[in-house]
Amino acid sequence: MRSAEFQLLTCRVPGTQAVRARSRRAFARHMHDQYGIGVIESGGQLSLSGRGQVEAGPGDVITVNPGEVHDGSPIGDDGRSWRILYFDPAVVNRAAEDIWAVGSGGFELDHPVLRDPHAADLARRLFDAAIIAPGAMRHEELLLTTVAALGGQHRRVDRGTPTPAVAIARAMIDDDPAAPVTLADLAAASGLGRFQLLRSFARSVGLTPHAYLVQRRVEAARRLIVEGAALADAAAATGFADQSHMTRAFTRRFGLTPGAYAAARR
Repeated sequence: MRSAEFQLLTCRVPGTQAVRARSRRAFARHMHDQYGIGVIESGGQLSLSGRGQVEAGPGDVITVNPGEVHDGSPIGDDGRSWRILYFDPAVVNRAAEDIWAVGSGGFELDHPVLRDPHAADLARRLFDAAIIAPGAMRHEELLLTTVAALGGQHRRVDRGTPTPAVAIARAMIDDDPAAPVTLADLAAASGLGRFQLLRSFARSVGLTPHAYLVQRRVEAARRLIVEGAALADAAAATGFADQSHMTRAFTRRFGLTPGAYAAARR
């Protein structure tokens, strides 16, 4: 796959990242720390979501919530193209507070795929506004209108309460993703056997402990790269064996290498 298929655009709105992409790649299960709101521009995609398996085609709005495990495979041989904005959770949660006059946190975009021309038009205009920056007020108006169209109603995220053992294991990883933790370490801390923890963790989180650990390391490396860290330093600081190990994991998740990602951010 050519890294040129992914384009990270200069985004003039704080807490927002703009991506335009065309790819035939099938992405493995992963998650983001951000909300994503995008539009399929051509082709089609099958993907896992918090609502089960979904299919998106041209003109469909696609969304993802923070921590929502998903994947993506193209429909047909020509792949698909899409544009998407990723928002820091605080950006979308503040919009939801304004719209529904409720407490912060816990907002979830209701539809992983939405076939609605009006919502798609809003998402496209929001994308353009994030890049062109016609003014803070215009962007705020579009963000509020788009979130209102996609959220339907404010509600707390309820993915099922993880068992205390899983919560302990997940917290160990979250607290220090770079630490050289083993499955035996997680099992000992959680009070379960290794197989029991593996099965419970995968059922609750949607990823195995190792896959989740790699996800957290990749996200930590991405943040360091955004801040200007050298690739080798980012790999060492986030627990990867070396830069090539980080590159493989990073490319599987984002569809482009850390070097291409860093260059696109300049």
